Amino acid sequence: MFKNKECGLKVAEFLLQIKAIKLQPKTPFTWASGWNSPIYCDNRKILSYPKIRTYIRQQFVEMIVDTYGKPDVIAGVATGGIAIGALVAEEMGIPFVYVRSSTKGHGLQNKVEGVLDSNQNVVIVEDLISSGKSSLDALEAIREIGSNVKGMVAIFTYGFEIAENNFKKANCKLATLSDYSCLLKQASNSNYINENDIASLNEWRTNPSTWNQN
Repeated sequence: MFKNKECGLKVAEFLLQIKAIKLQPKTPFTWASGWNSPIYCDNRKILSYPKIRTYIRQQFVEMIVDTYGKPDVIAGVATGGIAIGALVAEEMGIPFVYVRSSTKGHGLQNKVEGVLDSNQNVVIVEDLISSGKSSLDALEAIREIGSNVKGMVAIFTYGFEIAENNFKKANCKLATLSDYSCLLKQASNSNYINENDIASLNEWRTNPSTWNQN
């Protein structure tokens, strides 16, 4: 689910405006997975734009309270969810922790950094959802401590079926500010893409692993 259509389109507009999202169906990118992709997303660029950063923070706070209630702790997922998660926690006046991509190789070998106790209610903040694997690894790390994860929020999701299935299996609710459908609508409304591009972009989301392999 995403927050609402107005927010979804506005976030998509911002992401396109600052080139946090680039759409290149004719000259696709190659992901680390080997997939050809017509889209590249780097939401960390949001941090360099105070107006947009503030909007994202405020929308996150509203969505968290409306969807999950006020949690005890906000947890950011490394690396993209750390800075925006800390801003959200500051706005809400509650503690913040972050989850490493892997256990620290020295010292206390923590995976969750900060103070997090068992039985605390946590909402996880992410910047982007693709397959959901790294996000759900963070979920498990928090659950291992004994904390109660109310759910996860993210700026943007591609809306892959594999991600939906992974979140269902993990019994984790996901709410996002915007999604792929909102992105395509906004890109079309602003003449960023044409009708032929839309067909190709929709085909990619349906079959991302085999798209444009010829």
